[in-house]
Amino acid sequence: MSLFSIFVVAALFLSLCDSFKGPHVICDVSPKDLYVEQNSSVEIVCQTSCSNNGKVFWTLNGIHISESLSKTINATHTVLSLRNFTQSSAAVQCHSSYGNQLLGGVTIRTYSKPKNITCVLHYDVNKPNGVPKLFTCSWEHHVDSSQTTNYTILNNSSVEICKSQGVNCTHNSTRLADDILDYMYFLNPYTIKVRAKTQYWETDSDPYVFDPRSITKINPPKNLKITPSSENLSVKWDPDEPRCQVKYYKTSEPDKAPEVLWTNPSDFSISVFTIEEVESCINYNVSVRCASERGLWSEWSPEKTAFTKLSRSRIRMGLWRKVAEPGKNGKRKVHLMWKGIPSTCREAFLVKQVAYNDNTTTGNYTYTSCGNSSCDVDVDHRSHRLYLTVSDSGALLDSVYVPAVGDASLPEVWSIKTTKSRMRGIIQVSWNVSEKPVSSYIIDWTHDGRRYFWKETTFTNATLFGLLHRTPYNITVTPLFNNISGNSIHAEPFCSSMGVPEDIDVTVEEVDDKSAFVKWDIKSQNPCNDVDTYTIFYEAQGLQHNVSVSGSEDGVWLKDLKPNTHYNVRVQATGDNETNMSSKVHFITNKYDPRLIKALSICGGILVVLVLSIGLTCAVQWKKFNDKPVPNPRLSSVAKWLTQSHAKVEGFFQPTTDQIENQVVTGKTQRNRGAPLTPVRNGNDCDTSFSSLQENEPEERFSETSETQLLSSPEGSMVFSSSQSSPYRSQDTAEPLLEKPSKSDLGKKQEKTPMKSLYISLNMFEQSDVR
Repeated sequence: MSLFSIFVVAALFLSLCDSFKGPHVICDVSPKDLYVEQNSSVEIVCQTSCSNNGKVFWTLNGIHISESLSKTINATHTVLSLRNFTQSSAAVQCHSSYGNQLLGGVTIRTYSKPKNITCVLHYDVNKPNGVPKLFTCSWEHHVDSSQTTNYTILNNSSVEICKSQGVNCTHNSTRLADDILDYMYFLNPYTIKVRAKTQYWETDSDPYVFDPRSITKINPPKNLKITPSSENLSVKWDPDEPRCQVKYYKTSEPDKAPEVLWTNPSDFSISVFTIEEVESCINYNVSVRCASERGLWSEWSPEKTAFTKLSRSRIRMGLWRKVAEPGKNGKRKVHLMWKGIPSTCREAFLVKQVAYNDNTTTGNYTYTSCGNSSCDVDVDHRSHRLYLTVSDSGALLDSVYVPAVGDASLPEVWSIKTTKSRMRGIIQVSWNVSEKPVSSYIIDWTHDGRRYFWKETTFTNATLFGLLHRTPYNITVTPLFNNISGNSIHAEPFCSSMGVPEDIDVTVEEVDDKSAFVKWDIKSQNPCNDVDTYTIFYEAQGLQHNVSVSGSEDGVWLKDLKPNTHYNVRVQATGDNETNMSSKVHFITNKYDPRLIKALSICGGILVVLVLSIGLTCAVQWKKFNDKPVPNPRLSSVAKWLTQSHAKVEGFFQPTTDQIENQVVTGKTQRNRGAPLTPVRNGNDCDTSFSSLQENEPEERFSETSETQLLSSPEGSMVFSSSQSSPYRSQDTAEPLLEKPSKSDLGKKQEKTPMKSLYISLNMFEQSDVR
């Protein structure tokens, strides 16, 4: 069977089933898109034909509605009644409990009618007051912004006055004005209503009934003029209206609620009003509004600004003076100053100066023009009284007394004492009581000599508040009696409070391997410095240490440091509940103790100097030793030691002293010189045997081959071993010179006179001198 055939069979089957059921039944809720007026009642019908098995119930925005508000008319319809419906929009649905079936629903929207209607009969602002030509009404109405609402104002005869799509409407018509004026003259009320209409609904406001005279509004006053005086402000305006209000406030306080005063003018042609409660030398903004006898208030007139003058009755005047020491010309400069007068005052001030002689005025007056807060006047040695007045009006403000120089009859105080309070900016002052009668005391203080502060007290102590922090003040106390000032006493400059220095300059000196000296210097532009404690923080390898010293110290030794270690150090000053920390300073300890290195350096230097000195001395001595002539034994000649019979031989070799035995000439010197020996004379003859022997004997005879050296002398002979150490070790040994004996005496002489060998030392001569 094809697919098409299947669909045809299915359709026939469904049609057959529907034919057995009967007509098709639909459930629904009516009416649809329901708009109702706010606070009104509404009924909704639910058709329940499609659901005969379940119970019907209602929901409002998903919340079950009480069953008491619903009732069943028949088996197929149920009605819901809602009273005083106020929600702007709500969804109402009908349900069946059988299978929780939704049968239908509707959205209910509400609308309101216009309310709070106000109407005004008024004038064109560019035209004078007269018969009102404009009629304006306004109202309140909350509607859905997506809908366009048209408004119409209707009178009590349902005659259309004006139309608008906004919440206000103005009609400009002479006919309408005449119509309203008819009601006004006959004292009849006038009624209107506002109709609002959209494509879904239409509603009228409640009737608005009014007296035309009560809604009449005139234009604001014009030609506003303000005249300031020393005590008040005078305000003038026109036109002539029976009721007006004056509003004024300080220009410097625009957010403050203004003062509003009512007027009761007797002359209606020109309105005049006086504002009494004003402060001196300040700007005020002033405006006025008026109304007809029963009408509405006009708008406020444009504001005008007025500057008040100085009022003596509304200021608390304070006048004082500072008297300088007499100058070279005998004149004293008096600095006159006052308070209580606002600095904004534009008045000029004048000082009237009167001198006294024996407590009597001299009759001579001097005038000096001043600024707005102080004045300098020159006076002589006499007492004076200075009067401060206003220049333009001559009004006296106050006066002050200047005592004569050296007047001992006036009261005075002494032993003034100043102490610092625990709180900043406060100085406590006390002084001793004067022996003479005193009514009060004036205490004045200044920190710069230009601006002074002062106050009066009846006690012998005072507390000065509001002083600048860390500032030295000059304080003076003056007694007063019967408006006459006595002799003043001055305190030494005193700081209002103390503080730590602003800058701490840290340096590290004398760094060793285990210690360092940290020094700091304070720098401050403020003279009022006081440090109770210095705390030195030093840190290395993440470990921090600290040491504290008194505020009078300016350095400290840091001990037990680690050698060859990088340290950070800071200094903190603490005093008068303040602290200040210096910046970090870095230093590195030495690897070794510099004192050891210094000691080793000194010892090394001394050792070097000592070695150099010894070496130099040895060199000098060696040079001297080398320069000293030493005889060469090789240059000596060998001769026979004379016997007793030849003891008196005259000649060169005659031994007159022991030097002969001790003189030695080195062989080298002998060879260099090469001088022949002078022959020894025997008796009167010269013995040429020695000379000839020297000349004939070969040089080898003086070689160093001999084993022993013999020295013959009358005392005997000495034998020296060749191995014995001797300075003449290298000299040649001379063989003994023998006389040829005669044959007859050969045997005899050999027995009696033994042959002796002898070294003879000769004086050294330069070779060139030897002949």
